[in-house]
Amino acid sequence: MNLIFVIILIIAALLAAAMAAVHYGFKAPRIVQDENPGDYGLDFETIKIPTSNGHLLNGWFMAAPQSPTTIVVMHGWGGNASMTLSMALPIREAGYEVLVYDARNHGLSPDDSFSSLPKFSEDTSAAVDWLKAKRTGPAHNVVLLGHSVGGAAVLLTASRRNDIAAVISVSSFAHPDMLMRREVERLPLPDIIVRAILKYVQWKIGHSFDAIAPMNTLCHISCPVLLSHGSVDQVIPLSDLKLIEQNCGGAHVQTMILEGADHYTVEIIEEHSKDIIGFLKANSI
Repeated sequence: MNLIFVIILIIAALLAAAMAAVHYGFKAPRIVQDENPGDYGLDFETIKIPTSNGHLLNGWFMAAPQSPTTIVVMHGWGGNASMTLSMALPIREAGYEVLVYDARNHGLSPDDSFSSLPKFSEDTSAAVDWLKAKRTGPAHNVVLLGHSVGGAAVLLTASRRNDIAAVISVSSFAHPDMLMRREVERLPLPDIIVRAILKYVQWKIGHSFDAIAPMNTLCHISCPVLLSHGSVDQVIPLSDLKLIEQNCGGAHVQTMILEGADHYTVEIIEEHSKDIIGFLKANSI
């Protein structure tokens, strides 16, 4: 057998194995929800949010008709609406209206092929559209709050809309290429295979990494933005926050470092709810 042909077969086999590993390794786990706002003594409505392709997202709406502002909360990869309650509840108790929901392939929302940052953003936009249809007053403010991939998604969503009053992004990565490389390079693969995987993922999600990278999408947001990150985050390092700020920071962008918090320490985020509310108040929201 021709040596070149053998090499091509080996590369093809490595690529196929790598692609299968990508699909399996990056498949979002579905975690069963174990609590709802009622467990915290709050009134809420279970809602269904239609997506652009006809699915219905599961959500909980904690109404406050007297409030001119609704906080729309997006969970992270493998998370669900119940996992965002520790962030959302202090904000609700401060008088703000809150909407939390499950992205496709998460929580109680339906399956839909694969998850990705653009799909998280699409689901965030669907939640905003649902809210806009319900709260039709011209002065109603919509604030996006997201964690991890959800934090990247709310930045992407706000960069594509002109009806967002403010964005709070918690523990977002700076660039998908950096995030993917940190994960893929754990595997004993040659660099050519790593590059092929990154190209494949971009083809699969239908977007270049540069176009959806938080460090770039922030450049297209004019509303107030709060970037928050744990000081000891081992999943997405604090340096990612600094890259986002350095690339597209401005007078409308503030940062908040959560001392002692890792990627999943939402309790510390809850402790800083007064700072988040202060950010909203300072911007007259």
